[in-house]
Amino acid sequence: MPELPEVEVTRRGLIAPLQGARIASVRIGKPLRWPLGIETAALAGRTITDVQRRGKYIVLALDQGVVLIHLGMSGSLQVSPMDAPAGPHDHFDLFTDQQLLRLHDPRRFGAVVWSPDTESGMAAKLLANLGVEPLGAGFSFEHLWAGLQKSRMPVKQLLLGGQVVVGVGNIYASEVLFLAGIAPTKPANQTTRPQARRLHAAIVEVLTRSIALGGSTLRDFVQVNGYAGAFQAQASVYGRAGAPCPRCGQPVQVIKQGQRSTYFCKRCQK
Repeated sequence: MPELPEVEVTRRGLIAPLQGARIASVRIGKPLRWPLGIETAALAGRTITDVQRRGKYIVLALDQGVVLIHLGMSGSLQVSPMDAPAGPHDHFDLFTDQQLLRLHDPRRFGAVVWSPDTESGMAAKLLANLGVEPLGAGFSFEHLWAGLQKSRMPVKQLLLGGQVVVGVGNIYASEVLFLAGIAPTKPANQTTRPQARRLHAAIVEVLTRSIALGGSTLRDFVQVNGYAGAFQAQASVYGRAGAPCPRCGQPVQVIKQGQRSTYFCKRCQK
């Protein structure tokens, strides 16, 4: 699933081709996760004033309303020539007076949703319970520490939940916990303050580094320019079960938590 770095890389790639563009028409292919919420013809003539992100949602701010785009499990957004033919997995096309924005989503767990604004309609339901942005000013150590102390769930599961801080998905949760030296199964409220400080720094460091590398491509994700992400090639533990830990040399372990694979070093993470 594309996580925060992949969505942020996508957002940055969309600013130049979309900001200030006027929508000409919209094509919807096979149904996505939720209905669009507006007649496609009603979007014609509206201008894209900004390209934002909240959590794992791309937010296209229009002069009237907002369009939220979620990449689901296998989606990616590409900017294509206006006459590019749609393939069997291209389920949403937004034609502008500049270029074509296309959602490619083989598994169709993605979504494109219109709302009057981010505080109402479907947008409000989708965004209301998201935690703070990990790369924003609101993500302080004290905020993270308070969130950890309120929960008994395993720290990795708390990170994945997104209520304390958004965007630390499965790949990056394994990586930040390794960097911080915290066992993924440790109850969140048993995390010490030194561990929490390391975790806070690790979240910022790992996500920033992944964005700089274009995110991670495990199967389907590509950037707007069609290139794959490169972070996965530099991962310390994710996807490296049985390989030597880069710190101590012991084999990297893998377990299942909430049906997701967790990679960690039993010796280095306490």
